[in-house]
Amino acid sequence: MIERVGATLPFSCEQVFDMAADIERYPEFLAWWVSAKILRREADELTVTQTVGAGPIRLTFESRAALQRPCRIEVTSNDDLFRRYRFSWVVSPRPPASCAIGVTAECELQSFILQGVLKRLLPGAVDDIVAAFGARAHALYDAPAGTQAANDASAPHGA
Repeated sequence: MIERVGATLPFSCEQVFDMAADIERYPEFLAWWVSAKILRREADELTVTQTVGAGPIRLTFESRAALQRPCRIEVTSNDDLFRRYRFSWVVSPRPPASCAIGVTAECELQSFILQGVLKRLLPGAVDDIVAAFGARAHALYDAPAGTQAANDASAPHGA
């Protein structure tokens, strides 16, 4: 099962990429993410353990995120939980100072029962993920003019 969703955000590719690559923060703003922990960092690759779920259903798995800054993140898993798992982020610039994000989720579980549940939930879940990333980007990057400069001025030197 493959789902694709896109959106345009009024932020730079670097900002959106950094937010998508900050996997350990996902549980703070993504309803489906219970936990996410980076186990290893090697150059442009992360090994992550994640727990996702809703209600009583929880799935914990290990994945690898290949980071191609600032335009692509490929998340794959060879965990026994899946027959196939791939989650792709593509970030591309849009004039004058915005970017388009595309998300492709490819997921097939070993369990036929859980696959049936996933088949009903995945389309809405991918839409929700993209919407949550848009809201997160606005929360992080829509600071009122002058706020960052005021924060920088009040920070102790050498901090």
